Amino acid sequence: MRADARKNRDHLLAVAGTAITEQGVDVSLRDIARRADVGLATLLRHFPTREALLEALLRTSFDELTAKAGALETSSSPDDALVSWLRDCVAWTTEYRGVTVLMAAAIEDTESALHASCVTLRAAGARLLTRAQAAGTARSDIDGADLFALVAMLAWLGDQPSLAPRADHLFEVVASAILTSAGNRPCQDRTSPSGP
Repeated sequence: MRADARKNRDHLLAVAGTAITEQGVDVSLRDIARRADVGLATLLRHFPTREALLEALLRTSFDELTAKAGALETSSSPDDALVSWLRDCVAWTTEYRGVTVLMAAAIEDTESALHASCVTLRAAGARLLTRAQAAGTARSDIDGADLFALVAMLAWLGDQPSLAPRADHLFEVVASAILTSAGNRPCQDRTSPSGP
């Protein structure tokens, strides 16, 4: 790719990232093009579909989360590795409102531009879960698909203004429910949150 074309592509991705952070994944492609000060045809020449744009935007994050899972497998205890990766995954998905809905759909749609990245990410989490299960520190009645669904659920909580203040506490509740040993539970502050 020519240097000027790469510069234009990178600019479009930067603008798209900001727009999606502010308005969610359903932001209009026309609005992204307008913000980038290009025509819609230019945007579509680089990214022919919304999913192609999202895949390019999110690929680095998918790769980083997948690599982090691999690093955690060798550097942390099975339960710590699982909870740390789960926390990072949830934090990342809350950056782009609505991305978990697309990720869940992409897992089932082999034609989706996001399919391969989502499958790889889910497999990375599943390996951490299987490792914790083999060590006896994670419950055995869940699998990688369940873990992926829990990420989506926790990210959804963070997207809800009325629930966002409770998102960290609810993450701890869910993470503790995944683990089997009370001594290994991730809660640092076991006091109840204020409020109803």
